[in-house]
Amino acid sequence: MDKLLDWVNARIPMTATYNKHIGQYPAPKNFNFWYFFGSLAMLVLVNQLLTGIWLTMNYVPTAEGAFASIEYIMRDVEYGWLLRYMHSTGASAFFVVIYLHMFRGLIYGSYQKPRELLWIFGMLIFLILMAEAFMGYLLPWGQMSYWGAQVIISLFGAIPVIGDDLTLWIRGDYVVSGATLNRFFALHVIALPLVLVVLVFLHIIALHEVGSNNPDGVEIKKNKDENGWPVDGIPFHPYYTVKDIFGVAGFLIFFCYVIFFMPEGGGYFLEKPNFEAANPLKTPEHIAPVWYFTPFYAMLRAVPDKLGGVIVMGAAIVILFLLPWLDRCKVKSIRYRSNLHKLNIAQLSVSFIVLGVLGALPADPVKTLMSQIFTLLYFGFFGFLWLYSKNEKCKPVPERVTK
Repeated sequence: MDKLLDWVNARIPMTATYNKHIGQYPAPKNFNFWYFFGSLAMLVLVNQLLTGIWLTMNYVPTAEGAFASIEYIMRDVEYGWLLRYMHSTGASAFFVVIYLHMFRGLIYGSYQKPRELLWIFGMLIFLILMAEAFMGYLLPWGQMSYWGAQVIISLFGAIPVIGDDLTLWIRGDYVVSGATLNRFFALHVIALPLVLVVLVFLHIIALHEVGSNNPDGVEIKKNKDENGWPVDGIPFHPYYTVKDIFGVAGFLIFFCYVIFFMPEGGGYFLEKPNFEAANPLKTPEHIAPVWYFTPFYAMLRAVPDKLGGVIVMGAAIVILFLLPWLDRCKVKSIRYRSNLHKLNIAQLSVSFIVLGVLGALPADPVKTLMSQIFTLLYFGFFGFLWLYSKNEKCKPVPERVTK
C-alpha cells in the first residue's frame, strides 16, 4: 500500500492536498455552533447531486410526460418516493443551511479583509443556487410550477429595449411550454450543477488560503510557534471532523423527520397546487414562489412599478456582494462591535423574516405597506452600516482567541 501511495503521489499530490485542506489544516480552536453550517451545506449538496441523478433516470422532460413521470417515480419506482422527498426536502434544507451560513458570516465579519474574495465566491454560490432552484421548480410541471415560472419569467419583460426578446429567449417559445421545460431541465441537471461545484471548489480554496475566521475575529496566523503553527490553531482532523459528524447526526434527525413525517412542509416545501398537472387555462388562486424566494418576492411586490420592483429585487441581492466595502469597521466580530451594530443586525434579521412571511401571503394594501416598510429597513441596514462603521466605538479585541 505504501508503494502504491508513493506511486500515486508522484503523479498527483493526493497526500499533500489532503494534509493542506483537511489533515493538517490549522483551524481556530474556538469554533462554535455556527460553524456547523459550512459542512452541512456540503452534505446537502452531495444529497442533491446524488438524488438528482437517480431522479433523472425516470424523469421525462416533456410537457406531455413530465407530470406523469413524477407520479410514476412516486408510485412505481422502487424507493422513488424516498428519492423525490430527499430531493425536494433537500432543496429547502439547502437554503436553510445557506441562510444560516451567511448569517454567521455576517455576525462574525467573515466578509472583511482578507476574506473579500471568499465572500464574493459565497455570494456567487448563493446566486447560482437560486437559479438552480428556480429551474428545478418548473420540472414537476404542476400548477404552481407552471404559473410560478410564468410570473417570474415575465419579470424580464420589464427590462427596457431588450425585455421582450429576453423573455422569448428564456422561454424558447411565446409561452411557457415544453421548450421551456426542456431547456430548464438541461440547465438544472448539467450546466448549473457544474458551475456550482466549481464555485464551491474555489470557495474552499479561497478559505484555506486566507484561513478560517472565528467568533473572536482574531487572525490566528499572526501568532505562530517556532514550528510555524498558529498557537491558537488545532488540526481540522480529527478535532473538527468529529465535531462535524456530531452536527451531521443532529441535522439528519431533523432532515429524516421531515422526509418521513411531513415531506410537504405544511405546503411550503411542496405546495398543494403542484399536485395538479399544469393547466394553462386555469390560474391558481394565489401564486407565490417557494418560501426561500419569498423575501425577495415581497420586495418585488412592494414597488407598484414593475420595472422598479425588478430593480429593487435585483439590488437586494447585488448589495450583499458589496458588504465587504460597506462595512468600514476594523473589528470583525459582533462580540466586540457596538450596540448600534448589534441592533442593526437584529433589525435586518427581523426584516428579512417578516418579508419572507409577507411574500408567502396574498397581497393587500396593509401587507403591501408593511412590505414597503421592511424593504426600506432591509436596505437601511447597509446604509446605516456604511455611515456608522468607520467611527464605530468597539470593545478591545483580544490578542488571542478566547473559548
